Amino acid sequence: MSGTAQRSVDLRHHSGRLWTELSRVGPPLPTRWGAVRVGLTLLLALLPLWALGRIDLSLYATFGTFTGVYGGPARVPGRWRRQVAPGAVLVSAVAVGSLVGTLDARAWWAVLAGASFAALGAGLSDRLGWVPPGPLFAVFAVGACSTVPTDPATVPLAAGVALGAATLALGLGLLEQRLLGPTSTTGPARPSPPTPEVSRRRLRHAARSASAAAAAGLVMTVSGVGHPYWAMVAAVVPFVRPDVHAQVARGLLRVGGTAVGVLVAAGLLALDLPPLGAIVALALLQVAVELVVMRHYGLALVLITPLALQAVALAHPEPVLDLLGARLLETAVGAAIGVLVALATRGRARRG
Repeated sequence: MSGTAQRSVDLRHHSGRLWTELSRVGPPLPTRWGAVRVGLTLLLALLPLWALGRIDLSLYATFGTFTGVYGGPARVPGRWRRQVAPGAVLVSAVAVGSLVGTLDARAWWAVLAGASFAALGAGLSDRLGWVPPGPLFAVFAVGACSTVPTDPATVPLAAGVALGAATLALGLGLLEQRLLGPTSTTGPARPSPPTPEVSRRRLRHAARSASAAAAAGLVMTVSGVGHPYWAMVAAVVPFVRPDVHAQVARGLLRVGGTAVGVLVAAGLLALDLPPLGAIVALALLQVAVELVVMRHYGLALVLITPLALQAVALAHPEPVLDLLGARLLETAVGAAIGVLVALATRGRARRG
């Protein structure tokens, strides 16, 4: 076979694999109550802040409620144990991020913090079998909180709000299981002791995630765009999948879903909802996200994008067009960097 013919065969092979990943639809959820629980957690965490006139703390509470996302939708024995570690990481990310927010050079420290939590989240996710996997929420939390200028007195308050929201998420998960009963009597299997090869693979995952997050954060910080953490979040997305075709597809879905989601967010933010209306919208969006995210990542991004932008706008309002433009640009740059890192290190990952 000639070189040209071989390249044509290879191209068709890779294109087919990529299309398979882009169009893959996951199985239906075993129960929809988990999605309702996560949305209810967000609602119950934000309503007291609204009532107290402290909606400025809503971002910290939102990240704490993401504890309830972990452990999977099924009600299995011991699910709460699988939520404790990611919840602790999220609360720590809020604390570190709000501490960075007290610094004059917060933009540069935010890159370091984001890369550090990318490595930490990737390592713990692999070791403990997080569902959903990867450091995305941790990077999002530390990055978003780092960009908010604050004072030292706010740091323990931010951490306390996040801890309270995380505790609420755990409690509602236990209540759901108590009232509705388990969907399975088999709990999650304990991770087996890692072999040297598995340990090396985990270390590579942490290193690749940290490198991509740092590169994306540095590029966007130097460029002066307002939310570098969005690029850092997008940069770590590909690495939750081990196969290079799935990694490239993940990056493409991130950008495509965000592009459509920005249009949805534009309509939502144009409504200029009062805080209470925004809280209800966030809770409904969170339910919708949980219903589709395990089935198709790109479709989920259409909902995740307005959810994220409304959460940011609720806590710290800013010009809508700037917010939308930054989200789209930084997601595209971050995803591109993540895919490039994945491609550049794929040979090493295979050999390891």
